[in-house]
Amino acid sequence: MQDLASTEFDILVIGGGINGVGIALDAASRGLRVALVENSDFAAGTSSKSSKLIHGGLRYLEQYDFKLVREALNERELMVSTLSPHLVKPVSFLYPLQEKFKERTYVGAGMALYDALRGFKRALPWHKHLSQKRISEIAPSLRLDVVTGGFQYFDAQVDDARHTMTIARTAAKYGAVITTRTRCDELIKQGKTIVGAKIKDLESDEVIEVRAKATIMAAGVWTDPLYEKFGLKPGYAVRMSKGAHIVVPGDAIKSESGIIIKTDVSVLFIIPWGDKWVVGTTDTDYNESREEPLASSEDVTYIINQANRVLEPKLRRDQVIGVFAGLRPLVSTDPDSPTTKLSREHVVDSPTRGFVSIAGGKYTTYRVMAQDAVDEAINHLRRIVPESETETLAIIGAEGYSVLMNQIPRLAQEFRIADSTVEHLLNRYGSLMEEVLEPALENSELLESIIPGLPYIGAEIVYAVTHEGARSVDDVMSRRTRIAFEDKNQGLNQVELIANLMAPHLGWNKTQKNASIKEYQLLIEHQNQRLKDAKKSATKAS
Repeated sequence: MQDLASTEFDILVIGGGINGVGIALDAASRGLRVALVENSDFAAGTSSKSSKLIHGGLRYLEQYDFKLVREALNERELMVSTLSPHLVKPVSFLYPLQEKFKERTYVGAGMALYDALRGFKRALPWHKHLSQKRISEIAPSLRLDVVTGGFQYFDAQVDDARHTMTIARTAAKYGAVITTRTRCDELIKQGKTIVGAKIKDLESDEVIEVRAKATIMAAGVWTDPLYEKFGLKPGYAVRMSKGAHIVVPGDAIKSESGIIIKTDVSVLFIIPWGDKWVVGTTDTDYNESREEPLASSEDVTYIINQANRVLEPKLRRDQVIGVFAGLRPLVSTDPDSPTTKLSREHVVDSPTRGFVSIAGGKYTTYRVMAQDAVDEAINHLRRIVPESETETLAIIGAEGYSVLMNQIPRLAQEFRIADSTVEHLLNRYGSLMEEVLEPALENSELLESIIPGLPYIGAEIVYAVTHEGARSVDDVMSRRTRIAFEDKNQGLNQVELIANLMAPHLGWNKTQKNASIKEYQLLIEHQNQRLKDAKKSATKAS
């Protein structure tokens, strides 16, 4: 907080989701003095609850949104090849066909356009036509009485929460002051010009004034209430669309590839996630609490029913390990249009001097959105500022990643861990892996697995606190790792162990440690109760 109070910043960013941290990195890399305040934790909202895909949006071709698709495909290629190859990985998808001729021609033309919009220099392979026989070999779970053949194409996937947090750390590396548990309570005005904000430290209750020549709000689904709180009139409205997902074990679906299914209203993804599958998503209007969007019984039923149109054996409700749901902040001018029809384009708004906001867009295009927001904010600085550098600026951990992947056996021997553990660490931390393992040189117990069946080791929990800004058990379980939805017990059996690893680095006493444990237990209890209710409701309905 002292750093916030003692400096006049060029740009103050409100919001620590993917757009906020992207803005902080873009501005800091141009040499601007930047501060970011986040009410909770990095990616605590939508940016940790996406479908975990970095993609062009195949379905947006049907909406003739070629600009968005081309832009997203370009960003996908940059992330896979240059910006974050340790975090963003290629993933293949099957598009099953249910009609032999007309559908293949129509979908094939879309696939060709999807590939062509990227251009000929590309990191991912071109799509392939597949026969019914070949598609059954790749995905034995697809029903041959329904599926006549299909296509295989490539996009990419990411641990969204880890990616967001790593961009925040990269911004800090280039000079940005990055804070969490800090809430913007009020804007400071001189006449009609915004010259900063009053910020409250939610851990100490201290309130300070932060001066900034321009303030950029990247608040996602909190945009409308914050505009109202600040007494400003927005140039757009944000419609909330809920995207729910379920997680099922790897043996529930037999396939070597992800699967995409066209539905009546959108598409459904069956996405490989380690040794599990993430299945989703929904796209429905949402008008409930922004704080804790949860999957409803209708969401779970819809996802399972849509997947079972093409799967055999069918998914069962008792196979669901976990659920999560996020809210898309879609820009809308028509209150009656369905959210599936709303554009995923973003909007930059500047209702008064010194203040800029951004909303809409896709996770994949965060870098372009950040650049546009900073470009607009620069108009309020009244000075010449360099162009954006982020198109070629790799985030921390990317440098040397591919070389280290070639040296997995050597690293495994050096650190006395399994090859699979080295690969796991490289794909989460890249070239920062040795930094993660440093405490284990003195305490070999930190090399041990902490959750049976999952690859996380104790050193990662310590690193989450010492280097990644984790301040609570939930931060570690839900975002620094994904134990909250990857473990069938949501990590509750090991929560004491994990809190004990965190406590000395956060200076917790026993009461503080138990309070953080209890907070996480109550959160999971609430989520599990909703899942039980969903199962009961769906069973009665059937």
